[in-house]
Amino acid sequence: MLLESGFAHIAQALLWPVLILVALGFVYALWSAGATLMEAVQRRRPGYRLLKVQAGSSLETLELQVVRSLEAPRLLGRVAPLLGLIATMVPLGPALQSVAAGQGQQALAVFSSAFSGVVLALAAAAIALVVYSIRRRWLLAELLAIKTEQGWT
Repeated sequence: MLLESGFAHIAQALLWPVLILVALGFVYALWSAGATLMEAVQRRRPGYRLLKVQAGSSLETLELQVVRSLEAPRLLGRVAPLLGLIATMVPLGPALQSVAAGQGQQALAVFSSAFSGVVLALAAAAIALVVYSIRRRWLLAELLAIKTEQGWT
């Protein structure tokens, strides 16, 4: 009983940090979508490149640049659903206890907040995965063009 009670307290303590991370992830996803749209407009200009080739740059350096620039949306796309699951599961225990005690209205309020957390997390993940896919395609095309220009094939 002590172990179960301890787990319940730890899970409840995780709720607010998880909700804050979900909110930050959603804001970042919206920001990165806007930045990607701006980059799409900039890419219409001839000669625009995100990858910067310095004197003495190697192929590995440019590949590392690509990986670094894609890491945040990739990570958000994978982690946000997990955070959403935590944001949903933690409040369900007390909500089910409220239902068992005959307090349906109180349980309903908890259910709605629990599900809004997962909706925001899934939306953030979906946006991040779209941003990741678009930016990955752009960066790989740039990398291929640079490889051809530099004769690194």
